[in-house]
Amino acid sequence: MPRQQYIWYNGKFRKFDDVKVHIFTNTIQYGTGIFEGLRSYPTTDNNIAIFRLHDHVERFFRSAQIYMFQIPFTSQQVENAIIETVKKNKLEHAYIRPFAFFEHKGISLNLLGKQMSVSITTVPFGNYFANKEKGIRCKISSWQRINSAILPPQAKASGNYLGSVLSVADAKLSGYDEAILVSDDGYVAEGTGENIFLVSSNRLITPSPEADILLGITRDSLIKIATSMGFVVEQRNVHREELYTADEVFFTGTAAEITPIISIDSRPVGKGKPGPITKLLAERLSHIASGADSKYAQWLTRIY
Repeated sequence: MPRQQYIWYNGKFRKFDDVKVHIFTNTIQYGTGIFEGLRSYPTTDNNIAIFRLHDHVERFFRSAQIYMFQIPFTSQQVENAIIETVKKNKLEHAYIRPFAFFEHKGISLNLLGKQMSVSITTVPFGNYFANKEKGIRCKISSWQRINSAILPPQAKASGNYLGSVLSVADAKLSGYDEAILVSDDGYVAEGTGENIFLVSSNRLITPSPEADILLGITRDSLIKIATSMGFVVEQRNVHREELYTADEVFFTGTAAEITPIISIDSRPVGKGKPGPITKLLAERLSHIASGADSKYAQWLTRIY
């Protein structure tokens, strides 16, 4: 029988299946929530560590500030709550979801002064993509990435992902694993929930913030790691056709970690299999997340 799991909910732990909200709450009706996604990993010294906890919580509060939402807890309280939730649920490989949302009922779009609730949920988690090790097949979505004239792409808000829902459905119905979105000016932006990197002539290239990407924390980690390994990393506008001629392409993200892309719009990427630099960086990231590299110890929050 699976072990009982708990959700941290407004300062108290509740059983996983006992947390309920009303169907008429504002967040269910309008998607007015903000969230984060983190992972925990077992470490080489028999601990469990949360990867870049502080950075994720900082972004959580930045998202709230952008939308003028008031979180009724401090960032330190949220960090502590995440640690306690991972401890209580005793999960090594966990996906961690802090979520701030509105429970008040009604159809008003005026949220100024309204109280938010906060929950923290952990679930066992492995690979986000079933074909991660072999690589995935992608298509360019006909749906564009949101931009700052429509919704703030730098906020990790629930409603921001509706375009991703459409793009995933389109990709799946077309026989692909995932979609790649472009910005309104035609430059490559990101996946439906991942950042994207290209490898060309041993250089790493990734779309810049001007392409309306979410500034991913795994993306930031990869830029720092790759630079320390001697790779040149370019952040710039990326033309769609560059994806077709790249040596390697891969996604990064908390859920995706590093996932090779072996085909885009039915065109093989490189040799049509995960490339050596993608594999090298994936191994390096896994090594760091396990606590085996003291250089990046500050990225890990050990919970015992």
